Amino acid sequence: MTDTPADAERTRVFSGMQPSGEAHLGNYLGALRRWVAMQEEYDCIWCIVDDHAITAGGDPVELPGHTFDLAVSFLAVGLDPERATIFVQSDVPEHTELAWLLNAVTPVGDLERMTQYKDKSQRFESVPAGVLNYPILQAADILLYKAGAVPVGEDQRQHLELTREIARRFNATYGETFPEPEALIGQAGRIVGLDGDAKMSKSLGNTVPLLAEPDAVWERVRTAVTDPQRVRLSDPGRPEHCNVFSLHRHFASEEELEDIATQCRAATRGCVDCKRILSDHIADAFAPYRERAAHYTAHPGEVRDILEAGAEKARTRAKETLREVRSRMGLDWRRALEG
Repeated sequence: MTDTPADAERTRVFSGMQPSGEAHLGNYLGALRRWVAMQEEYDCIWCIVDDHAITAGGDPVELPGHTFDLAVSFLAVGLDPERATIFVQSDVPEHTELAWLLNAVTPVGDLERMTQYKDKSQRFESVPAGVLNYPILQAADILLYKAGAVPVGEDQRQHLELTREIARRFNATYGETFPEPEALIGQAGRIVGLDGDAKMSKSLGNTVPLLAEPDAVWERVRTAVTDPQRVRLSDPGRPEHCNVFSLHRHFASEEELEDIATQCRAATRGCVDCKRILSDHIADAFAPYRERAAHYTAHPGEVRDILEAGAEKARTRAKETLREVRSRMGLDWRRALEG
């Protein structure tokens, strides 16, 4: 498989997601719905980054199933193999090879300054090297395809800046090779979990599975924290201080939002009823995804074929980049045999 003329004319973007099973509400609001829209305008590469998932360990028994489930989620929400390249990172070993080569131009001090490294390293008595080198693999993911832009949240901006610096250092040392990818910052911002405090995360249990049935959606949403100052039903609410209201913004129309805010401030609608509205909106919005996911789950061979075809296309591009990189770095001993 090769690039089409349309691919060559569009800016190439790369983004990936770690496999922890089916996607959840935070993944959808923060990334997936935007990725779907971007397929109209960009040459998109969407990757399930399982190599990243093992940088600090991981369960080798669960990882294959988690990877498949995330692939189903990708396809269910509308990531389209006809309009984008969709694959699993470990199927393209050039990712890890380029990451090793980029170690040559990446100072340890730059890695130690990463905010996520400082946070994650506190969880370990002995920090795995993969946690420190995680941003180099991220840089390799992006630079391997010479992506011109990367859709990221604010929490990943620092890592993308490091990617740009790595590209700059490599180009200065070995010759112009990589573009410096631009950040495409989303409008959704940080998606706060149902606990009203931490970022929405499956590991914290403060989110809603993307493919949950309506009753299961309600079981999660009913636990959501609302305005902490609204203790009694008769207390007037403050929508601007309510995380449930902030989630309404992603699903309700302007007219509905106005009604929700008005009744909240007037204490004419309780928080439970407000959460029920949100739950119904989420369940309705995700109904088509549940239907498509059921199809792919029942036809796993289709998922396999899509991922394998995506990996083939990705590897064709990756090999071209690696040949250039190896040559520039002198990793081509056959040149010594040339006259």
